[in-house]
Amino acid sequence: MRASAIASTTNPDPLLKPFQLKHLTLRNRVVSTSHEPAFGEDGLPKDRYRAYHLEKARGGVGLTMIGGSAVVSPDSPPSFGNLLLYRDEIVPWLRRLTDDVHEAGAAVMCQVTHLGRRTSNYTGDWLPVVAASPLREPAHRAFPKAAEDWDLDRIVADYAAAAVRCKEGGLDGIELQSYGHFLDGFLSPATNHRDDAYGGDLEHRMAFPRRVIRAVREAVGPDFVVGIRMALDEDRPDGLTFPEGLAAAGQFSVDGIDFISAIRGTIDRDATLARTIPSMGTPLGPFLDFTGEIRRRLDIPVMHAARIADPATARHALREGLLDLVGMTRAQIADPHLVAKLRSGEEDRIRPCVGASYCLDAIYDSGDTKCVHNPAVGRELQIPHTIPASTGPRRKAVVVGGGPAGLEAARVLAERGHHVVLFEAGDQPGGQLRLAAQNPRRQDLVGIVDWRVSECKHLGVDLRFGVYAERADVLAEHPDLVLVATGGLPNRTFLAEGEALVSDTWDVMSGSLRPRPDSRVLLYDDHGGYPAMDAAELLATHGARLEFVTPERTLAPDVGSMNSPAYLRAFTEHDVTVTLARRLRSVRRTEGAGGDGRLVATLFSEYTGTETERVVDHVVVEHGTLPNDELYTELLPGSRNLGEVDHRALLAREAQTVVRDEAGRYQLFRIGDAVTSRNIHAAVYDALRLCLPI
Repeated sequence: MRASAIASTTNPDPLLKPFQLKHLTLRNRVVSTSHEPAFGEDGLPKDRYRAYHLEKARGGVGLTMIGGSAVVSPDSPPSFGNLLLYRDEIVPWLRRLTDDVHEAGAAVMCQVTHLGRRTSNYTGDWLPVVAASPLREPAHRAFPKAAEDWDLDRIVADYAAAAVRCKEGGLDGIELQSYGHFLDGFLSPATNHRDDAYGGDLEHRMAFPRRVIRAVREAVGPDFVVGIRMALDEDRPDGLTFPEGLAAAGQFSVDGIDFISAIRGTIDRDATLARTIPSMGTPLGPFLDFTGEIRRRLDIPVMHAARIADPATARHALREGLLDLVGMTRAQIADPHLVAKLRSGEEDRIRPCVGASYCLDAIYDSGDTKCVHNPAVGRELQIPHTIPASTGPRRKAVVVGGGPAGLEAARVLAERGHHVVLFEAGDQPGGQLRLAAQNPRRQDLVGIVDWRVSECKHLGVDLRFGVYAERADVLAEHPDLVLVATGGLPNRTFLAEGEALVSDTWDVMSGSLRPRPDSRVLLYDDHGGYPAMDAAELLATHGARLEFVTPERTLAPDVGSMNSPAYLRAFTEHDVTVTLARRLRSVRRTEGAGGDGRLVATLFSEYTGTETERVVDHVVVEHGTLPNDELYTELLPGSRNLGEVDHRALLAREAQTVVRDEAGRYQLFRIGDAVTSRNIHAAVYDALRLCLPI
């Protein structure tokens, strides 16, 4: 047992108690379960990947699991940045990662899989995708071929060889993946329609997964830890039932499995994926009773991760005997130092996971994992998670605006040791984020604001809410540095006619527009993100007869698969009409003696060059924001840099030194939507990387 594990036995917190997994002693019960952040390079866990997991080890996690869906065969091409375990070159990179993680006191394992049909025929080496049966997977849209005997022989060998590479790489164990991939494709009656020795009743459907498990166990020997992450209940009419899942798990343990990481549900389509990996607006720990039953029925350790977002929920799961090891994966993406803060008595300073699922959606949207409000995630080689104190002179900083960008700037500057005053016009901080949280399902977004306010108070920031700061107010503080984070205002200027007649999504979210039930409302969105979807959900649930119009070829293209199901459920429940490929040109009042004051919206098709009209009670538009930059413009003449940002220095994380007016009294910058209309992550990242070198 490592020294840190021995020390933790004196702490009554069940999260910090050691756990014996076969020969392996974990220093605590907290796990970062297998997931793929897409930080690899050439399919290998190089420096960026290593730094990401090392941060969690330094932050106190007991076990970190790499390689979410690391693939064993070339005909399992990466679909979201997966590691390539079929390459011998991976072994030294695994060794570097495991050596560093071990030195920091944590154990490390890797998930091993063949993706089966959960990938594309049109990537990698363009080999045909294989599965138990030739059934299309909706999420990745591949039509697989039914695996032949020779496919099965080589894939078994590939699993065994990949496991050996993991062992040679110094890992403490591996975890086979059996939900939505190749192995459970055989186990589930929903995806196994075979009529050979691998299809039919449960015994035959178990045959291939058991063959893989036995081959892996033989290849790595009796002492190496081998677990399985599997769906024990697919929660679908034609899928694997709970009794079958328990029977299979029991047999797998006989074949050589040492622990179960329990899953309930399926992931082959957006709606089921969002239920299996639940986001904000859903109960915490929704499957804990399910895992408790598994733990009572099986004789091997049970691990589980699904919206266990805070220490209180995790402690409950352990104290009630619902599991042995608690996965707090997204929680440790938000704050990789979660365990260290628990150990040091600073639980109140843990950066919260708000359940936005941006970490997952960003993989498909922008290529890799990003936390919605921790920009250091995945950037550990450039940006520290713990802000160091400055060694330079203490400066006076004024931040104007208490949205995510302004609060982050104030927090970082205060961590650096500077004296910070923050002005916020509203009685409450939060800006547009607080508007978004008016959707009851997304109210947890306020945690992004609340944590920063708490940190600012802890650090001594002078927070002045309800103060509309003007130029004189700023200058009265005699600042060395001014950051304008005043956000933006809704942009209606795109309309050729009728700008004054329309409402915007802010009107809906703030409550200033509440149409009467059965009012006809046209909501036009050429933003493609969350604001219009939030407004649409509120309008629909309050009884409006809603038509959602967009010039895009898809609905809300910037809302990912983890978040779109909740909106689409509301659309279906309230019979929202969706009209694609139409651009709103103008809005006017109805005319003539019989005019009733309603609105006529003119829609244009760029594909046919034709116009159509809608007569409605209200038109709501979402076209992003324009910078609220009046104060910034007024402050420009007195600044040294005249607002200029040295992009080279910014990207190099160096201090801004531009001087364009020697007589200027302060540096001046604007951040967040005061620059241009963007998202929460961009606003916080703006503030962090600009303020970090100051």
